[in-house]
Amino acid sequence: MPLMGVGLGSLVHYIPFPICMHQTQTQTLIFPTFSSSFNFMATHLQFAPTQQLPIREHDLLIVGPGVLGRLVAHNWRQEYPGCQVFGQTATTNHHQELTKLAINPSLEWTKASLKFPYVIFCAPPYQSSDYLGDLRLAASCWNGEGSLLFTSSSAPYDCNDNGLCDEDNPVVPIGRSPRTDVLLEAEKIVLEYGGSVLRLSGLYKADKGAHVYWLEKGIVESRPDHILNLIHYEDAASLSVAILKKQFRGRIFLGCDNHPLSRQEIMDLVNKSGKFSKKFEKFTGRDDPLGKRLNNSRTRQEVGWEPKYSSFAHFLETI
Repeated sequence: MPLMGVGLGSLVHYIPFPICMHQTQTQTLIFPTFSSSFNFMATHLQFAPTQQLPIREHDLLIVGPGVLGRLVAHNWRQEYPGCQVFGQTATTNHHQELTKLAINPSLEWTKASLKFPYVIFCAPPYQSSDYLGDLRLAASCWNGEGSLLFTSSSAPYDCNDNGLCDEDNPVVPIGRSPRTDVLLEAEKIVLEYGGSVLRLSGLYKADKGAHVYWLEKGIVESRPDHILNLIHYEDAASLSVAILKKQFRGRIFLGCDNHPLSRQEIMDLVNKSGKFSKKFEKFTGRDDPLGKRLNNSRTRQEVGWEPKYSSFAHFLETI
């Protein structure tokens, strides 16, 4: 006879579930299964993770299942049908959406003494009061068998003269900027655990990214000749999955489309595309820093990856 979750009626049934532990020890665990009516209450009920969850060979924990994390989940499930994808969030605001996407959401997966074969941390620093502590906790949930990946930023590369920059370029020294300090400390934690780092350039999609922000403002007080580097969210997700699958250890990779553009070039493309209802007016800045021209040819060769959208101009042609 199935046990019933206290106070939840028929919503939650606990069913004995046999699993194999390390291929030598089998235990029968109590595992919750949810009826379809659970989706309606996903944002109102918070289930405490249990140490008794059966974690399988290709199961994935995503810390920060936002736009990028959800695309990673979709791609991962295509690679490994039947796998479980767990999503750790900062709030319960989007738990119903995540449940509909077959992502098992919780606020506390990393606090449940569970060990996952694949862990990706793609939560932004601004959502946490203890970002480095959260990252350490997530890294400690990796069982060391698959991959641990941290999605960082290309910001730490020490180049601000629109010069060329690749995976081997030096990074800014600690102390120059609070933003890069946090990223470099986070990368250090992941590398010490044996995980890998993916430094991503400017993420975008049709309705999200620098071009959308500038289009809304119309006039922007930034210099037009600053060089930016871009990567579509879908390509960032496919690169993340490719790195996870390769099971690298202690590596740093770079994610970009290899087609750097100035701010002015980006918005000229937007205006000429005819795909947006608004028109951008102008950049008015003169003295803010320049950027860098990223190239990730080494990452592409080592990972065996190419982007779906070879450039921002290519992307605009597809929408």
